[in-house]
Amino acid sequence: TVLVWVPCIYLWLLAPFYCLHLYCHDSGRIRMSCLCCAKTVRLHFIVQSFSHKRKTVLIYLNILALCIIQLERIRGCRSSVFLFLFWVLAVVCSLVPLRAKIQLAMDEVYIVRYFAFFSYFTIQLAQLFLCCFAAKTTLSPVFNLLQNPCPVKDASFLSKILFWWFTGLVVKGYRTPLEAEDLWTLREEDTSRKIIAELEEDWTDECAKVQKQEKALAAGAALGSRLPDQAQLLRKLQKEQSSGFFLLRTMARKFGPYFLTGTLYIIFHDAFMFAIPQVLSLLLDFMRDEDAPLWKGYFYATLMFLLSCLQSLFNHQYMYTCFTVGMRVKTAVMGLVYRKSLVINSSARRTCTVGEIVNLVSADTQKLMDFVVYFNAVWLAPIEISLCLFFLWQHLGPSALAGIATVILIFPLNGLIAKKRSKLQVQMKFMDGRIRLMNEILSGIKILKFYAWEKAFLEQVLGLREKELKALKKSQILYSISIASFNSSSFLIAFSMFGVYVMLDDRNVLDAQKVFVSMALINILKTPLSQLPFAISTTMQAMVSLRRLGKYLCSEELREDNVSKAPFYVVIENGNFSWSCNRRKCFFVDRISIHVPRGSLVAVVGHVGSGKSSLLSAMLGETEKRSGCVTVKGSVAYVPQQAWIQNATVQDNILFGREKLKTWYHRVLEGCALLPDLEILPAGDATEIGEKGLNLSGGQKQRVSLARAVYRKADVYLMDDPLSAVDAHVGQHIFDKVIGPKGVLRDKTRILVTHGMSFLPQADFILVLGDGEITESGSYQELLSRHGAFADFIHTFANAERKESAIQRGEKHSVKRRPVSVLCRGDTTNTNLQNMEPYFKTIGLAIIVPIVFLYAFQQGASLAYNYWLSVWADDPIVNGTQTDTDLKLIVFGALGIAIFGTTVAISVCGIIASSHLHADLLINVLRSPMSFFECTPSGNLLNRFSKEIDAIDCMVPDGLKMMLCYVFKLMEVCIIVLLAMPFAAVVILPLALLYAFVQSFYVATSCQLRRLEAVSRSPIYTHFNETVQGASVIRAFGEQSRFILQTNKRVDFNQTSYFPRFVATRWLAVNLEFVGNGVVLAAAILSVMGKGTLSPGIVGLAVSKVNLSVGYLQVTGILSWIVRSWTDVENNIVSVERVNEYADTPKEASWSIEGSSLPPDWPQRGTIEFQDYGLQYRKGLELALKGITLQVHERERVGIVGRTGAGKSSLALGIFRILEAAKGKILIDGVDIADVGLHDLRSRITIIPQDPVLFSGSLRMNLDPFDTYTDEEVWRSLELAHLQNFVSNLPDKINHECSEGGENLSLGQRQLVCLARALLRKTKILVLDEATAAVDLETDALIQSTIRTQFEDCTVLTVAHRLNTIMDYTRVIVMDRGHISEMDTPANLIAQRGQFYRMCREAGLM
Repeated sequence: TVLVWVPCIYLWLLAPFYCLHLYCHDSGRIRMSCLCCAKTVRLHFIVQSFSHKRKTVLIYLNILALCIIQLERIRGCRSSVFLFLFWVLAVVCSLVPLRAKIQLAMDEVYIVRYFAFFSYFTIQLAQLFLCCFAAKTTLSPVFNLLQNPCPVKDASFLSKILFWWFTGLVVKGYRTPLEAEDLWTLREEDTSRKIIAELEEDWTDECAKVQKQEKALAAGAALGSRLPDQAQLLRKLQKEQSSGFFLLRTMARKFGPYFLTGTLYIIFHDAFMFAIPQVLSLLLDFMRDEDAPLWKGYFYATLMFLLSCLQSLFNHQYMYTCFTVGMRVKTAVMGLVYRKSLVINSSARRTCTVGEIVNLVSADTQKLMDFVVYFNAVWLAPIEISLCLFFLWQHLGPSALAGIATVILIFPLNGLIAKKRSKLQVQMKFMDGRIRLMNEILSGIKILKFYAWEKAFLEQVLGLREKELKALKKSQILYSISIASFNSSSFLIAFSMFGVYVMLDDRNVLDAQKVFVSMALINILKTPLSQLPFAISTTMQAMVSLRRLGKYLCSEELREDNVSKAPFYVVIENGNFSWSCNRRKCFFVDRISIHVPRGSLVAVVGHVGSGKSSLLSAMLGETEKRSGCVTVKGSVAYVPQQAWIQNATVQDNILFGREKLKTWYHRVLEGCALLPDLEILPAGDATEIGEKGLNLSGGQKQRVSLARAVYRKADVYLMDDPLSAVDAHVGQHIFDKVIGPKGVLRDKTRILVTHGMSFLPQADFILVLGDGEITESGSYQELLSRHGAFADFIHTFANAERKESAIQRGEKHSVKRRPVSVLCRGDTTNTNLQNMEPYFKTIGLAIIVPIVFLYAFQQGASLAYNYWLSVWADDPIVNGTQTDTDLKLIVFGALGIAIFGTTVAISVCGIIASSHLHADLLINVLRSPMSFFECTPSGNLLNRFSKEIDAIDCMVPDGLKMMLCYVFKLMEVCIIVLLAMPFAAVVILPLALLYAFVQSFYVATSCQLRRLEAVSRSPIYTHFNETVQGASVIRAFGEQSRFILQTNKRVDFNQTSYFPRFVATRWLAVNLEFVGNGVVLAAAILSVMGKGTLSPGIVGLAVSKVNLSVGYLQVTGILSWIVRSWTDVENNIVSVERVNEYADTPKEASWSIEGSSLPPDWPQRGTIEFQDYGLQYRKGLELALKGITLQVHERERVGIVGRTGAGKSSLALGIFRILEAAKGKILIDGVDIADVGLHDLRSRITIIPQDPVLFSGSLRMNLDPFDTYTDEEVWRSLELAHLQNFVSNLPDKINHECSEGGENLSLGQRQLVCLARALLRKTKILVLDEATAAVDLETDALIQSTIRTQFEDCTVLTVAHRLNTIMDYTRVIVMDRGHISEMDTPANLIAQRGQFYRMCREAGLM
């Protein structure tokens, strides 16, 4: 009767609340389906069956259930948890009556009288079975649009808790390799759009609070005297901490409610976990009591099985919830950081490099995801420890205090270790520095190769890596001590408690119940003891990451009021602008007042560093406005000085998100002189451009950048010297067709920064800038008539007034290169055990064998002390005492001491392997030729140096530790179980085979999901990198929303593979544990049946050896962990393959040749001879240089000119062996350069390249990374490069810190730094590859005079950009399609009236 009322009470009590829940949550009516009909018909049959028997309770009960089924259908509930639990209760409560009815039926002849009950029970089972399925619903239009919706939405309750909905993907992954199309679409609640839309609003409010606090502090400081440095530092730290706290609060508001459901799961898990030892105590009591009925044993075994199953369910639901929250946190952080990078102002941007921003969305995001998983352990672990000690007190009395004392001793040790490890988080700082430096190396690799600086930067990276590994090694050693204390904690607690217990009183005996229930509780105690230090450490790391993220997300943004709208098209009134809020460190543009009417062309001129680019930035709102006002009417298009090109097709770069209008598009291509280039590109305008425009020349990049602006049809055009990188005749064409009075932009407002004097007469208005101020303004004729500085300058450079901008840089690149989309190496991997070979090779067999022996010895000691406990527990009790307790205690203690850990050895070995693998990767990358970098996205390479190396540093050693530990533990448990129950061998072998089969399914799918996740991760970092560098262009065009959508798509695409990846782990664990629990049940029942033949000690050992249940559970639990840890190792060992991937790529020639007879002062004369020299960009392509035969004499100055694609820059690449000869050879001072080491060659000749690249670090390091020269020599080179005054005015002089890419210097100043490098090296051969394209004519003249005087005893090769600079050269070489078409003195070539004569005439030199 009692059992009948249990489901009744459940349904009647909870039905009102459930109906209210259904009323509040309407998901749309479900049509009457076969499933719903079946449930209704069966319940109707029950009501009909019992109506004539007057079973009123059952009738009303089933009518209520029928009503709830219909209500669920109306309110759109597809799978009912409420009714599922009701039918489970109904079936379980009917089992006892069922047994009784079966026994009665067997004793009686007429069994028909029991037919109704059997029918009722059958229908209950059928209802329970039907509740395992979900009803089909009418799909919403949005759901119909999804190509491959996630099946969890349609899954039933049982399918959700057991993760059976995931099985389809596992089977698919086992049969065929998974592709991106096979993955499910993200659920709506997991998408970037949904998460960030809700979070951004909250975060904006929190940011406002931070800024309000900052303003209040600033106002307080303004009232008093200036704060001392320490107080300012304290304020800065307080701001960082408060911003981190505000970020955490915002996250908690958004994700907290769902996270709390996970917390509820872990509380239920703990309740079942603590219930199991109590049932274990009852089971051991049953085994000892000879008169106890067998049904008790079966009941306890079944109850233990149910508790274990429920514990597994709640544990994995908790983990699933945590990982889901972690995934959403990752999406949120990435979205916030990306959006911030689009609005951060210039001064804040300079404090964080691209590498650091990438680290925020990779390493710091991972720390937050770990924090979500382990945070609950911070408060739950102390409660679990307290409960364990409470139950131990119940069993052992005051002796449990000894265990408490041991725990109290272990706690400070783990606390101290956690504190020490948190201090070692400087490892993150070194990692940041290393990633930042690698990002710069990859960006400026061409310069590194030209100057032979690879070794200097290699040493810098390895130095940072050494510091990083030193911190990591200390951290891992401390962690290993913590793990060792954890591994030995159960022994230490048991030894102290049992020792005190038997020593206090001879009457205190250790029987099987006391020993093994206590051991089960101690095993539970181990988990919180191990988790607590790790959880504290993870929390501390997460706090550091939150501070870093908060600091970045709260950094200053561009103010919207920097630029306002007004009737005039461009107006600046009394404008004062700076790049930073700190007056002492920034460059100003002062006292600017201009009015630009609609449709006018305004030219801005001035020397290098005068503030021309800053003026345009002020109009865009990129600078800090100190005073005055800036107004711009209408839309703006911007052409930056250094073209920003996306990794997309030419067409996509020009359209820039707009719809293609064919006629206008063709006009734009024609006006920007791109039609001839599209003819030679392999796929025309569908050719994909590599990262940073790698497969385009400088001029082509600039013209694509200009075409993007022209296509926009904007109202205002701001152009920052767009004609400096193009041919003379191309520059004139663009000016005439696009910018000038008759160009397509003639009705638009145009502000043009230029160094080309020839365009100035056609400008409506000219602004002359000097030292950040407008020194003169007016029309061309007005300025000339004033006879000021401008007029003097024009008269001085009268011969260079027309079309001297620049012959296109590196033009041959585009002609001979295929699109990057064809060339790029895919970011793919294959997971197999062969990847482990290079990992173990780097460690060495001499270290691996002792480690395995140590693990075997440790586990053998563990087996021995556990077996000794069982022998002690079986010792007979004579007169209420046991004999030789002292001896037994000593033996127990001696065996326990032997189990102290060996984990530190694996950590150290992992660091050894990681160090070698990183060094090999770095050397392989730096020794790769330029072609490798042109076809490998930097995001992929950065991913290798950050995520993959991090996995090798930490994940692989941790996985190996876990796997070795569990393999030996499995051997130990198998021996113990076989000692207790030899027949268990029959079950263990099939179980192992079943596990191997399931593991093969899981590993196949899991590894493919990891591969897909890794492949989809790199484009996120590449896109981040690209956006940060082109943020000003994106803002100018107002394309922020489109780029945000693009990054949302990339992040969501990455999450589509991450989500099933963590679900796969849950699917494996929960299903394996359920299979194992089923075997546990069978084994426990067999143990009960063999009660008379098994001693309590042996049974107790087999039962308690597992954490929480009978012996087989440990076998299944350990097997499950072996499968997971092995899979983790296999997944993470992929990183080794990905890092070793570049070992087999083609490499450059040797940097230096051993035993070389090259004289130390080679080359002494500087003669260069080309003998039938040919060069090609890749095998199978047409030769870029064809049969070049040429001799350059000592101290000769040779100019190299030619049209686009003639092969001018290819000659320079050949001399430096950036590209190797396809035929013929080059001799320098009679020595074949092919026989000289690359560093020996490149360090003895000098180039001033076309792209002035600087690295973050001091100015001195940028000039002399090897510290070869004295400070006096460095200052002398700066003086000759006309930089002495500028550097002298800097606070730190030559130790001035250059930002990433030298962004805190103007382009012209960077070019002068490159000149200073050349002056410092002073080699016999100097190559100028269009080195002065970015400087004004006056600075160009100064550079040319410096070259004439300082390099008069050197051989100079100049790829000409302004023809007037080479008119006094010894010879001029005219290149045409890879051949030398003309070669003679400039005067003779002009007299011949050939190609050079025509170029001079076009340039206005005739």
